This record gives sequence, structure tokens and C-alpha cells, in this order.
Amino acid sequence: MTYKDAGVDIDAGDEMVRRIAPLVRRTFGPRVMDNFGSFAGLFRLDYNERLFKRNYVDPVLVACTDGVGTKLKVAFQCGKIDTIGIDLVAMSVNDLICCGAEPLFFLDYLATGKLSPEQAEEIIRGISDGCLSAGCSLLGGETAEMPDFYAPGEFDLAGFAIGVIERKKLIDGSETVPGDSVIALASEGLHSNGYGLARRVLLDRAGYKIDDSPAELEGASVGQVMLAPTRIYVKPVLNVLAQYKVKRVIKAMAHITGGGLGGNLPRVLPAGLTARINRKGWQVPAVFKLIQAKGPVDETEMYRVFNMGVGFVLVVAASFAQSVMAQLRRQGERCWELGKIKKGDPELEWA
Repeated sequence: MTYKDAGVDIDAGDEMVRRIAPLVRRTFGPRVMDNFGSFAGLFRLDYNERLFKRNYVDPVLVACTDGVGTKLKVAFQCGKIDTIGIDLVAMSVNDLICCGAEPLFFLDYLATGKLSPEQAEEIIRGISDGCLSAGCSLLGGETAEMPDFYAPGEFDLAGFAIGVIERKKLIDGSETVPGDSVIALASEGLHSNGYGLARRVLLDRAGYKIDDSPAELEGASVGQVMLAPTRIYVKPVLNVLAQYKVKRVIKAMAHITGGGLGGNLPRVLPAGLTARINRKGWQVPAVFKLIQAKGPVDETEMYRVFNMGVGFVLVVAASFAQSVMAQLRRQGERCWELGKIKKGDPELEWA
């Protein structure tokens, strides 16, 4: 009896490595020491090349890990898995930049019942695309073939991001004061949170098929809006931070994931401060309105589970708010003033 007879195909693993090698290498920057196929990836924190010189004085490493949850189920139903890797990268790197850190490299873990090199290549292509968007290197990963553990054609993913920031530039919310502006960056819809509820409402209770296009979605299908990749905010946010080398203009940042605005923004505010949010200040995307109507789901629960159209938040010195928003818009971001910081209990105030 062979390992292949038991359900693990070593040759398929070798074929997968051959297929993904160019997808991995295209993410390499000047700090990656190319030893692809070795037991661990190598990355230089400091480097002295004339064109790319960067050395740190007091570096702090920043680490994040996440997955994409049951959004994978929607990908399986749609037969479209080439963008789920973007979600995987986004969920970690968007967290990582909340303290102002620069993502350096990313690692992935892919587990499946039976390894398909073609399927793995599609998954890694999405991860590679996400790394390019985030400006980080796909330094390595692990693929686990686990017979009898997953349904045929299904898999699970986890991702790990490492970044760095100079200690004196850490953004921790401590300098936030009453009167600071809260700026919202638009999401692309559901991103990668709340899919347990979204799937139960749209696919089970409402009975929509993946290819159905309800009038509320204005021509898009249910599958399309549910698989829209999580937006990666790394480059526009870091570009804004780079404009202020001395002044502390950006006071705090929050990635709006599970728990919504109310569960994430207060995490980065000092004790004694809250935010007054103008709920009428933006147009909630159609997918959230559809979920709320078809559930039906109480509005409070909607804002507790979903991002409701706000993917990322910056707390900014009030006098710089318009300038920061102008910079973000020039980089293609949809943004608006969401509210103001004020004294109060941690729970957000809604206007």
C-alpha cells in the first residue's frame, strides 16, 4: 500500500509547488532572500542597496492572523475561488496597518481533503494578487492534504501577516482628543464577515440561487455581491501617513470587521472618549438592505454584525480632515466624514 492509496498524493504536491512558484516570486521585493522551496522564508529587515535603502532605528514587529470564514462556502457554490485569496490577505493586512505598520510578508495555510494542483494554483493566485495590492511578499506557506477531513472539492484557509514600524511612530489612539474627525473609507460590501447570517438569510430563508439577480442588487447577482473581494486599504493609508513625518495627524485607525462600527472603533479610543456617528451620512450598500429586509433583521443587529458600507476608519485631527480625505480620494478611495470624537462612555453615539 502507498501513501497515494491512503489519500495523499506527493506528486500532486510537487506539481502544485511548480505551478505556484511564479505567483510567489512575483511578490518578492528587494528584501526577500530567494530560497523558494527551502524550509523557511528569509526576509531582511534592514537593507542598504542604493536605490532601496531602508534601515530601522527602533523597529517593532507587528503580527496578525485571520481567515475568511464561511465566505468559502459561497465560493464553493459559485465555483469561483480565484479571489478568495484576496480576502485572506486583506483580513490580516488591514488589521496590521491600524497601528501604522508596513506589511512586510505574508504566509498562508491551505488544508484540503484531496490536493488538486489546478485548484491550489487558483487559490494562490488570489493570495498573490492580494499581496501585490498590499505591497508585501508572499514568503511561504503550508499545504496540508488531509484525506476524509473535508468534503470533496472543499478546503480551508488561514493567513498570517508580519509588518514593522518604528516605535516612535506607533499609532495607538492615545493622542485622540475631543473634536477629532472620524473619517470613513467605503467597503466593497460584505467583505469577509457576517456570512453565517448573510447565507442563512439570502440563500436559505429568501431562497435565492447564486445566479439570481434581485432588483435590489441593480443587475448584480447574489453570488457576485457575496463574493466581492475585501478591499485592501494598505497603500492609500500608508501613503497618507507618509505625508506627515513630524505632525501626529492620524490619531487612531480601525478595520471594521465582525462587530461592525460599534465593536471596532471603540477599541482604538482612549478611556473617556467615544464617537458621535452620523448614521445618515452615507448610503448603505444594497446587499445590506436586502439582508435586512429578507431576514428580517433588526437594524441594531445589522450594525452589530456587518460593516454596513464602512470598511476602515481613521481618526484625524479636525484641521487636517479635508486634506486627508482629498489625498484618499486622489488614490481612488470613497471616503467621508463619519462623525466626531467627544467625551463619553465607550459605546458609540448615533445621530
